[in-house]
Amino acid sequence: MQLRRTLHFVYQAITSGLAAVFVLFLISPELLQRPSIAAIGIAAPPAAVPPGDSVRSAHGPVSYATAVARAAPAVVNISASRIVPEPGQPYSGEPEYERLYQDPFWSPGAHRKPSLGSGVIVSKNGHVLTNHHVVEDAEVIRVLLQDHREAVAQIVGADPDTDLAILKIDLPDVPTMSLETINYPQVGDVVLAIGNPFGMGQTVTQGIVSAIGRRGLGINTFEDFIQTDAAINPGNSGGALIDPYGQVLGINSAVYSPAGGQGIGFAIPADIARHVMEQILEQGYVARGWLGVEVQELPPSSAPAVPVDSTTGVVVSRVLRHSPGHFAGLQPGDVVTHVNQHPVADRHAVINAIARVPPGNQVALRVVRGGRAKNVQATVSQRPTAPLAP
Repeated sequence: MQLRRTLHFVYQAITSGLAAVFVLFLISPELLQRPSIAAIGIAAPPAAVPPGDSVRSAHGPVSYATAVARAAPAVVNISASRIVPEPGQPYSGEPEYERLYQDPFWSPGAHRKPSLGSGVIVSKNGHVLTNHHVVEDAEVIRVLLQDHREAVAQIVGADPDTDLAILKIDLPDVPTMSLETINYPQVGDVVLAIGNPFGMGQTVTQGIVSAIGRRGLGINTFEDFIQTDAAINPGNSGGALIDPYGQVLGINSAVYSPAGGQGIGFAIPADIARHVMEQILEQGYVARGWLGVEVQELPPSSAPAVPVDSTTGVVVSRVLRHSPGHFAGLQPGDVVTHVNQHPVADRHAVINAIARVPPGNQVALRVVRGGRAKNVQATVSQRPTAPLAP
């Protein structure tokens, strides 16, 4: 009897519940729909941004393994060696001293010095982009790929002004990376540095873009660095700085680490590296305009050395004889305020503006001399690879 009452009670409860749900569904059917992820306070995963997509995502991937797998095979280890005089050998390098040895490289006054670095394979023909300082004056250059293949490399050409060099290796089916820039780096972007620090083998470090357009560091003649806090150490030079999708953003070049300092590395932007590479492969050098003048930052307008009330421009400190600047009539003490109608704020702006003028073409300068402004037309020539005498 007691069991029958219990079952009757349960039956009534279930029937009432089903009736209530049916009525609720008729009145507000949306309440019974499956709740969305956002409705319960869980963020939906971001849609994946395919490699090469120009649209930036506000969310980064949890892992960068795919990007590394895409880029790392084209990053190589470089081992170069050069002959240098032994310290304390006063006669090393002297012609009469070296004449006594059939092989001066192995004389008591010289030894072989190794240099370690990295590089990026940029063509199926085996062209490798690296830093000039990695292979400068090298007698032998060896390149080791991630797949453990090794080859002796030859220098195709170099551009010391940007610290870039092109090597050539003869191996079939080499992996490559493109220097075509789709997403330009922005401050705060996540970046990865791939290279061969301290010769310990290929290594990947992670950081962010700390700054862009860094100039005036005194590292290269032409500077427009990407600054990053991704760990860059000796041996990383010439390696790749990539984004989280495997695209090359720059070529790692230098690190600034005074006593106690860390996390300040610099990379040459990929578009600059590509421009230099294309010109070296096409004509063997980089075409840059040159006037043969040295300029300095403009001192305060109250300084007696600058007889002009101006806060922008640069002062000509030296004019080389028989240079384009000399033939154009430029003089030490002239203040250059504009190049091709564009104002210039510092010496780097002047050097870069003139370098962009193809050799043989004219450049228009706005110059202040003795407190009076004048226009000067000069025909630029090819920038020499070595300093010239004044």
